Amino acid sequence: MKHRSIGYDMSESIIGEITTEGDVSVVSFAKSSISNTEDIVATSEQLGKFIEQNRPRRMVFDFDGVKFFSSHVLGLLLAVRAMLEKHNGEVVISSINPQLHRVFKITNLDRVFKFFPDKERALQPTESG
Repeated sequence: MKHRSIGYDMSESIIGEITTEGDVSVVSFAKSSISNTEDIVATSEQLGKFIEQNRPRRMVFDFDGVKFFSSHVLGLLLAVRAMLEKHNGEVVISSINPQLHRVFKITNLDRVFKFFPDKERALQPTESG
């Protein structure tokens, strides 16, 4: 399996790095608290460019180490989901702590996204049907 890091300027970003294995990209976060609106907007733009250039089949957002995020992150995830759906791609979420997962349940977004306990499981192919 091919594994590479993507070299985007992440200076105004909440992203630590984006790695790609085959047609699956993994987004990891640089901070444990994600709340700066300008950084979230900049990240959305960076991810839009990345998706247009790479068209991943699946984008895993790995929340390992994230303790807090603002509601703008939900908007970011929905925007990325819409971008990926144009290319028959999907967004999945891994390693999210129970308190943050509750936010998805309260907003009914737990029905929109697939959740995995860790990044390794999120990288495994899923059965479609």
